[in-house]
Amino acid sequence: MENYSIESIPDLSGTTAVVTGANSGLGLQTSLVLAAKGARVELACRDRQRGEAAQTRIRTETGNSDVHLRQLDLASLKSIRRFAADQDGPVDLLINNAGVMATPHRTTADGFELQFGVNHLGHFALTGLLLPALRQAPAARVVTVSSLAHRGGRIDFEDLAAQRRYRPWVRYNQSKLANLLFTFEFQRRLQAHGEKLIAVAAHPGFTNTNLTSGMNHPATLDILGSFFRLLGQSGALGALPTLYAATAPGVRGGEFYGPGGPGQLRGRPVLVTPAPQALDPNTARRLWDVSTELTGVRFPGLD
Repeated sequence: MENYSIESIPDLSGTTAVVTGANSGLGLQTSLVLAAKGARVELACRDRQRGEAAQTRIRTETGNSDVHLRQLDLASLKSIRRFAADQDGPVDLLINNAGVMATPHRTTADGFELQFGVNHLGHFALTGLLLPALRQAPAARVVTVSSLAHRGGRIDFEDLAAQRRYRPWVRYNQSKLANLLFTFEFQRRLQAHGEKLIAVAAHPGFTNTNLTSGMNHPATLDILGSFFRLLGQSGALGALPTLYAATAPGVRGGEFYGPGGPGQLRGRPVLVTPAPQALDPNTARRLWDVSTELTGVRFPGLD
């Protein structure tokens, strides 16, 4: 893995990839590479104008015209259901990449705390609703993008809506921990039922993206933005763990990939160990049940 690069990725002709948050940052970088390798790429974006710009860029830079914009708002179960209902054909790769970070206290269209709702519940619902399309592919992978921030996370089951207290970073950490708990519980269920589909997780380390754009604290945003620009690795490098999890031979379900440099902040992708709380099967099962109840989305054959 130490020499892994974009050149290591095999030809992906004949495969279909759905990438959430594909109009910028890691999602855009991931989509560019997948398209360059010949995949049909579906750009799942909330903002149509930004999505169209990304589509044009990817088609132009890669020469792949099989790149399609599809509107998806992960803060709306109605939008997620419509997106899944319109899915045509199998999905070989589902990249659960989109996310928001340390936003002011807001709620989704369905009343969920925004960060938990978008980063976890939205992707939980999308994955469950796309499960039939994923099963149509010969060996599909679901890659969910977490963060080093999961290390500081815990699931506050007593106040998932953050009605008692809201601290932006605490809620972000929780959502990124939820990404891992979901991945590992999903894989346990897939394995128990003999499915070929696998669930994998990745994190980008310390990467210069526009993830901080949703914050509403100008001074903090300026400081963090400068910090990311100065010390963060490029989006192209930050996307490598996701691309490895999605395309490398030998990847197994339930694995977690991140940068191999000091502190997992930067570097080529390696297999990494999550924080202990991400490996608690009891918490994972409880989160799965709560997520099913909140979204109304079930995973046929895995419940």
